[in-house]
Amino acid sequence: MWNFWLTADLLSRMLAVTLLAMSVASWVVIVWKGWMLTRAARAVPKAVSAFWASTDFDAGRIQATHWDPAVGLLLQSTVLPVSGTLVVVGRVRARLTRALRDALAQCSHRLQWGQTLLASVGATAPFVGLLGTVWGIYHALTGLGYATDLTLDQVAGPVGEALVMTAMGLAVALPAVLAYNFLGRRASAIEVELEGFAHDVLELLVAEEA
Repeated sequence: MWNFWLTADLLSRMLAVTLLAMSVASWVVIVWKGWMLTRAARAVPKAVSAFWASTDFDAGRIQATHWDPAVGLLLQSTVLPVSGTLVVVGRVRARLTRALRDALAQCSHRLQWGQTLLASVGATAPFVGLLGTVWGIYHALTGLGYATDLTLDQVAGPVGEALVMTAMGLAVALPAVLAYNFLGRRASAIEVELEGFAHDVLELLVAEEA
């Protein structure tokens, strides 16, 4: 790698730095999101259970918020304003549905954070590495074209160093793709649980209003 860096031109170095930045960014997302989803997968069921075990809605909201902010956000969204804007217009069920839908969208946005970056890195990193390899081979063969007595070692060395870029691209892309699939499934499972809870809360509040 060090030999490759010393012999590489500006474009090859820029591509290598780009791959390094992609790798660092994707691993930051993987570590942070993995921790966040692991915590949410444990906290959401506890928050839901704490809410249904409470004696009234307000106490349940406090208990649920203590366990998980996302569940607390859903419950807090059901506290409807009484006047001032168009939010108060319409039937109670429609207003509650709108409030819960907006709260779910916020939760989903937080759970899906970083997925676009992982998908982009997984899709583009191999091609960045391939571009570096093609350019490195071209650069190496151009330099060797002025030599008179070529041996296999003289050709294989620069070409082999250029192929390092392809390996780097794959090394960056594979963790991003695997994490995208794994973390996406975990986030979707939590979203389904939140949607089911929001539906149950809606039915509870509508029944109370009736």
